[in-house]
This record gives sequence, structure tokens and C-alpha cells, in this order.
Amino acid sequence: MIELKQVSKTFVSKKSTVKALDNVSIHVKKGEIYGVIGYSGAGKSTLIRCVNMLEKPSEGEIDVNGVSMTKLSTNKLREARQNIGMIFQGFNLLKTATVYENIAIPLKLTGIAKTEIDERVKKYLAVVGLEAKADSFPSQLSGGQKQRVAIARALSHEPDVLLSDEATSALDPETTESILSLLLKINKEFGITILLITHEMHVVQKICDRVAVMENGKVIEEGKVIDIFSKSTTDTTKKFINSLFPEDIPTEVLNSLNEQGPVIRLSFVDHSTGKPALAEVAKKFEVYTNILSGNIVQLKNEPYGRMVIHLQGIQEQTEAAITYLEAEGVHVERVNL
Repeated sequence: MIELKQVSKTFVSKKSTVKALDNVSIHVKKGEIYGVIGYSGAGKSTLIRCVNMLEKPSEGEIDVNGVSMTKLSTNKLREARQNIGMIFQGFNLLKTATVYENIAIPLKLTGIAKTEIDERVKKYLAVVGLEAKADSFPSQLSGGQKQRVAIARALSHEPDVLLSDEATSALDPETTESILSLLLKINKEFGITILLITHEMHVVQKICDRVAVMENGKVIEEGKVIDIFSKSTTDTTKKFINSLFPEDIPTEVLNSLNEQGPVIRLSFVDHSTGKPALAEVAKKFEVYTNILSGNIVQLKNEPYGRMVIHLQGIQEQTEAAITYLEAEGVHVERVNL
């Protein structure tokens, strides 16, 4: 559906040259929600702006729904963009236009008949739950309501693809939850493919099927969300995941515990989250288990749990316990300083 092939983007000024994207390749499948996460300056905003050619790549190819965006003429590109909706962090609403007009004006500019415009505006205001706000102005709306108007405006063109550029980063936690639930609803009911960028792992956890982690203009890890959570390999990815699972175990405590037996991090995926694994370990092996931290979160398609524990006992028994846990489908990682 969306494919970036070895895409690079370099910004050149009199004083400097900045490579914002460095040989990036990703493939977003039809009907999925795909997240791109990274810290400020990672290149994620440049990436999403390249998809609809708001930024032209320096190198590489971009295909959207079978159309090679990098090879289109100006007129053809304008047509192709009609099939790509986009929502922004800053909403980008016309301040002097009503909610109704903010959705209707872009449709009018594309030559759609007045009766159809009216139908679409009312339809998509209903989808986002703002039918009663049609005659309100942006200044009379909350941040969440403004973003819902922006989503309705994007949907009114009935695109196959929706791009989300940090759409929830300016919102409070409760409003963020409601917007994420709305994006899930849109994805499910309309089958729209969503590509979103964010710096919040909670957004990825809540709604994404797959995710790419970016750093210094490169994709450093990519895959199913559950695999990234349970089998991450880079420090940057682990930092994002740790934001959902704060451990905060003092160094002195870890050093002391490691002298008495291994400290391990357990990842429980899907069915393994419901198993009494630690209770079985205590029964089967001569070890004492001490839970240091733990939490279970709901990903889009399955639960994921993580726990840090200390196994106290002789090495033969602690190693046997770890082998048992792995056989039960629990991912085990040793916590060493």
C-alpha cells in the first residue's frame, strides 16, 4: 500500500548540510496501522511529508497504492494527493470559518457538487461525533474537538490512506485516548490504511500493528509491535519501551541481589500472561522468587506483560528455573549492570 524504497532526503543550506533521511525502506500493508517512532530530530516528520511529496526525496522511490509518487507530474501529483488524507499536530483549521466550512471548502476547491459536499460534511461530522458543532468556530472548540474536525476534513475526501503527523502530542492524556480510539474506529470501519508518526510509545502500544523505530535518519528496528516489545535489540527502542515499564531499581540493590542469584526480566506474550509461571517455579525448583517490578499492558491485538524478578538459590536450580520459564513461552533477559 505504502512503500518507501531506499529513500534519502538531504537539506542543503549555505552553512550546513543535513541528511534527514538516510536510505530508509519501509512497507505499510493495506488496512494496517503502522507507526514510526523516534525522538526529536530522528527524521520521522520528514519521512511522512515525503509520502505525499510535501518534501521531495533526494533519492529513492515512494509508491502509494501502486502509484509512483516520485515520478508524477504536478497535475498528476495533485490528483494522487486526493487519495491521501493528512492530520497535523496543530490542526491547521481556518480560524474565520465554521466547522462545517472547514470541511466543505477543501471539497469545493476539488470541484465536488454542492449536494455531495453537504452529504459528506454531515456524514463525517457524525463519524467524529461533532454534528452539534457544525456552526461553531475553531476558537469555540477544545483541542480534542479541533483534532476531530481535522480528521473529518481528511476523511471527507474519502482517501485510502491517512497520514497522522504527531496528531495527539498537543493533547491531554484523556483526549489522546479518545482520538486514538477514533483512529481505531476509522481503520476498522472504513479500512483506511494509517501511517502515523509519534514520540510516544503509548500511541504505538494502543493502536499500531507494526512499528519502525528511527534514529539519526535511519530505521534501526522494525516489525510487529509485539515482537518489538518482547525482542527489542537497540538501546533507543528499549528506552521507549521502558517508558511504559518503569523499573527504578537502585544500582546498589541490583548489585547486592546479583550476588545471591540472577536478576531477570520476564516478558509475557498473549497466552503466557495468564499462566502462574512464578508459582510453578517456586514449586518445581529450590529457588525463592522476589518480584522487583511488573506491569501488564494491552497492545492492539494482545496483552503484553513485563516483570523484573530476583531468583535466589544455587546456580543449578536458578538456571533450571530459567530454562523452564523459556519453555513456557516466557522471554527471559538477564539484568546486568
